[in-house]
Amino acid sequence: MTKIDDQTLKIYTAKAQADKAISSLKGILLGINLDGNVNEKEINELKKWVISHNELINRNPFNEFMMIIENTISNKIPPKETIEDLYWLCQKYENDNVYYNTVTSDLQILQGICHGILSDGIINEKEIFDLNKWLEENEHLSSYYPYDELRSLVLSIVSDNKVDEEEKIVLKAYFRQFINLKDAETNEQIKKETAEIQISGLCTSEPNVTFENKTFCITGVLKRGNRENLQNDIIKLGGIPTESVNKKTDYLIIGDNGNPAWAFSCYGRKVEKALSMRKEGHTIMLIHEFDFADIVDNLI
Repeated sequence: MTKIDDQTLKIYTAKAQADKAISSLKGILLGINLDGNVNEKEINELKKWVISHNELINRNPFNEFMMIIENTISNKIPPKETIEDLYWLCQKYENDNVYYNTVTSDLQILQGICHGILSDGIINEKEIFDLNKWLEENEHLSSYYPYDELRSLVLSIVSDNKVDEEEKIVLKAYFRQFINLKDAETNEQIKKETAEIQISGLCTSEPNVTFENKTFCITGVLKRGNRENLQNDIIKLGGIPTESVNKKTDYLIIGDNGNPAWAFSCYGRKVEKALSMRKEGHTIMLIHEFDFADIVDNLI
């Protein structure tokens, strides 16, 4: 590859990094401001976000972001005003960006909202009901992770119009699946609080599967049929079965393993890798073998 090509690749990569970071920031700001209060821990998490994106500091509009946040940290402007200024700047950037992908942006915003809610280590009832409202208004994300799983979980929590402490802990445990807080102390606090909570069975509900030229990986012991037959069915439908999970994998099919109370922790490295890839923004979909088998049976 020539030096010019390297430079071009670097420009496009930086562009993608900036888009993702700005969507994430927009979501964090929404999450922080859901309860109408901005506290010191939340501003501290915002500061650490700045530090983690320091390589973008000379890129517009990041130099403006950095200046606004640093002014807040120096107590020169009120925290709530800062949140509003930053959010406006994010929107301005998006409106000026003709290459912006709406779905990708909204998913990154959602991840940021969850980050913002979790940033002070406390989830309150208002934040959960406001999150539910945001999810309700963005149903175009229903076939994407983490919207699909989070929507089901939040609906189950708010169904009785109240939120108890155990439900808040469960939500914290779920957020930890795809949120990495920068503040080590808050991170450790949440880890201890959720140590007894096992998030299980969180495959996509009512998955929307496209087969043509999509890659499928299978893990666990299948209870319905066998792996070879399922791989042959995938090929018949235009899909590509693979033996390992990588960045090209679109779907991970999880075997029931003969245990109705199956959990992610039972399945080892493939599920762990898939979850790790989700944290990096990859949209790999996890599907329970029964749901997948029903889809295949209806198509063949």
